[in-house]
Amino acid sequence: MARKTKRAKLNLTENEHNKLELLSNSRTAPLREIQRARILLHYADELPIIEIQKMVNISRPSIYKCIDKALAAGTEAGLKDYYHRPFDPVITDEARAWVINLACTKPKDHGMAAELWTHNELAKYTRKHAPEQGHECLSRAAKATIWRILSANAVRPHKIKYYLERRDPDFKQKMQEVLMVYQEVNIQNEQNIANGEHPMFITVSVDEKPGVQAIKNIAPDLPPKPGVHKTVSRDYEYKRLGTVSILAALDLHNGNILAQVHDRHRSREFISLLKELDEYYPPESTIRIVLDNHSSHISKETMKYLESRPSRFIYVHTPKHGSWLNLVESVFSKMARTFLRHIRVNSKDELKDRILQGINEINSSPVVHRWEKFDLAVV
Repeated sequence: MARKTKRAKLNLTENEHNKLELLSNSRTAPLREIQRARILLHYADELPIIEIQKMVNISRPSIYKCIDKALAAGTEAGLKDYYHRPFDPVITDEARAWVINLACTKPKDHGMAAELWTHNELAKYTRKHAPEQGHECLSRAAKATIWRILSANAVRPHKIKYYLERRDPDFKQKMQEVLMVYQEVNIQNEQNIANGEHPMFITVSVDEKPGVQAIKNIAPDLPPKPGVHKTVSRDYEYKRLGTVSILAALDLHNGNILAQVHDRHRSREFISLLKELDEYYPPESTIRIVLDNHSSHISKETMKYLESRPSRFIYVHTPKHGSWLNLVESVFSKMARTFLRHIRVNSKDELKDRILQGINEINSSPVVHRWEKFDLAVV
């Protein structure tokens, strides 16, 4: 039989009991306060300390401390920690600044092979070199110490966040020109839908997706089998058969895609796409093309062809390093997420056929791509 404690009984008012009961069942309060509330409730019900220890899963010294505080100063004191004055910081502000400055450099700048710091490597370097710089307080700095210093200053040298560098001095102006074209297309589409007319000024978005790999399986795929394996099983070995390039033109009025697949991506392949556009659209219409500054778009061969078709094509260039402004990129993204995902073929010709088949499937349910943010004053 458990020995009964010699401590005084804890008498709770109805209000205190309800508050402790609510806190003990909370899912958002700090865990230590929830545990202490349960301790006080069990103790008020005159349960033995050993039973309270089993139910709350806390050491007996911690239980005694909680009960003694509640008996001495009330239930509120039993839920909280005693006030204590923290020790003076051992690591100086100058030493912290030295660590932060070190974290803002790369390991390779200090003769190391790594590209990015880890907390562990940063701690090793700090322990070795900080005393030389007059920061003896960092001679025993651990990984957790480095983490706390960096977290307090929102520095994460072990992470990479990608960005797009603006390499075009006229980036804003060219971006506004492209967005104005998209805005004009949206207005044009609304008018044509109301009137039931086909536009005579047609806008298409053109780009290329090079480097699509033709990959062949060495062993056949195994389909899912109930009770054996629930996914498609694939052997790790494969054979590369080469790459192909997809040239696509997205009609911004009806969502139709004209595409070609070639082994290479040169001026002659791009001219072939222009010829298909020329044949596809009515001869009296003008084709406005939104495209980037790839060499095949402005080569001598391409310019010579455009000169042979005067007033048929109009170029609208996206800024350098601004391919995300081209709406056809969303089509390439859809291809990568659908029929190109995990694709395996036995030849490059099969890959070409399946790409064209996938584009035909998209064209069976075309989607008109729209640009909706036109805050030209901000951009």
